[in-house]
Amino acid sequence: MHWNVYLSGEIHSNWREQIINGCKEHGLPVTFTSAVTNHEDSDSAGDVLGNENNNFWRDHKSAKINAIRIKTQIQNCDLAIIRFGDKYKQWNAAFDAGFCAALSKPYITLHDKELIHPLKEVDASAMAWATSVEQIIEIIKYTILSK
Repeated sequence: MHWNVYLSGEIHSNWREQIINGCKEHGLPVTFTSAVTNHEDSDSAGDVLGNENNNFWRDHKSAKINAIRIKTQIQNCDLAIIRFGDKYKQWNAAFDAGFCAALSKPYITLHDKELIHPLKEVDASAMAWATSVEQIIEIIKYTILSK
């Protein structure tokens, strides 16, 4: 089976590339998808629909355009990895986790111990909570290769 893994969350570090490269090193049959991770591109996605003087409406239009990609990729994934960093609040990642839970899509959270309490409900629906990229790679490897 070829797996489709959606990578959600924090965009200020290279955790996505680490997971992708780790899975490649093990020869795992995985395709990775993600939301647009360039912050400026994501924020301006709705600009194609016309300029807005009010940031609320600019963000609203861009969020809807971005949601086309995100919803489709989550609906089509076999597994989602949802990363919460410590620098910013990733409300979008929490929303993605809720969407996965509503669709009965398995997901794994990736975050530090300091976020255990604020993410208790998100972690409660997750199949696993990992604290490192290496753990994520091992879980994917086990899930795909174990007999």
